[in-house]
Amino acid sequence: MKNIRTAADLAVNGATPAFEQMLHVGRPNMGDREAFMQYAADIFDRRWLSNNGPLVQEFEAEVAQHLGVKHCVAMCNGTIALEIAIRALGLEGEVIVPSYTFVATAHALQWQSITPVFADVDPATHALSPAAVRRMITPRTSGIIGVHLWGRGAPVAELQDIADEHGLKLMFDAAHAFSCTYQGRMIGSFGACEVLSFHATKFFNTFEGGAVVTNDDTLAEAMRLMRNFGFVDLDKVIHPGTNGKMIEIAAAMGLVNLRSLDAVIAANRRNYLAYREALSDVKGVRLLAYDETERNNYQYVVLEVDDACAVGRDALVAALRAENVMARRYFWPGCHNLEPYRSLFPHAGLVLPATDAVARSVIVLPTGQTMDADMIATVAQIIRTAINAPA
Repeated sequence: MKNIRTAADLAVNGATPAFEQMLHVGRPNMGDREAFMQYAADIFDRRWLSNNGPLVQEFEAEVAQHLGVKHCVAMCNGTIALEIAIRALGLEGEVIVPSYTFVATAHALQWQSITPVFADVDPATHALSPAAVRRMITPRTSGIIGVHLWGRGAPVAELQDIADEHGLKLMFDAAHAFSCTYQGRMIGSFGACEVLSFHATKFFNTFEGGAVVTNDDTLAEAMRLMRNFGFVDLDKVIHPGTNGKMIEIAAAMGLVNLRSLDAVIAANRRNYLAYREALSDVKGVRLLAYDETERNNYQYVVLEVDDACAVGRDALVAALRAENVMARRYFWPGCHNLEPYRSLFPHAGLVLPATDAVARSVIVLPTGQTMDADMIATVAQIIRTAINAPA
């Protein structure tokens, strides 16, 4: 490993990458192969592949029980789950969201001709700032979408107070927060509903999938109709809808991965602690901390690069990638700086200083079951070497 700062330097110096195979952020976690193959064999035997099959129903029941909610409505992916939840809640006009989130949160609104209004985040937590939300409310505001970023709970009580005060609907994007708690309570039952993602990069996945969880019977029934074109019977449609159904093979993967949930979380926590120890003496970077009094999934290892760092965030990312470590500038450069929002709201950044600062500082490092202590030590050494390299 050379003392390099950029991938170009690495190529010039002829260095050998630290890892022959690239270490990815969010490399898929996989449950027991034999258990999955048994589910697959059962699907073949039943020849029931989709349309609310028995495995989807079993998966929904287990997720609802795990989260302590009445209803889990499984979907084909998290983005469709967002869109259906938004439509089922009757959101319209303007909805306040953070810009520091995955662009699907904003797209799910814009796709339905609802204007996402970007509010700033708390620089300490990266979560939506209640004070910023208040500043963005207008007569056209119909709702708020909070995001439980990095698996750490959004300011639920404050956002609920704002929603109640102004007659707004509140829902949460909980794509990062499956199996996490906020103030001792499982995330999943806050607001009118919460949306989950089971994409392959999530610590818990169904290959591809998502869900909406809620305690609202009426809302759950509407979403079940909407995910299946509004069919209530074989030849009877009573509601506008789309095709948002989860398929049986995805539910099979989910059921298998539910069995290994605690093992994956334990591996993630082990990795988080190893990173924390390995990087504790590196000046200019700090690991975003998890509250150990809560249940965390430790899905993301989030490194913040501050002004004391001898090199910039982008140079560190380049150095890591040059060594085949697929570190990510997460949610860069913020939704407001992506199209179509950059053109629609060219001055949004004026009210998003913390969002811009956080987006410039964050690196997400690889974790998951495929990582071990030696790999983490090497990643930390790459970071240390890149920072200490002579100019």
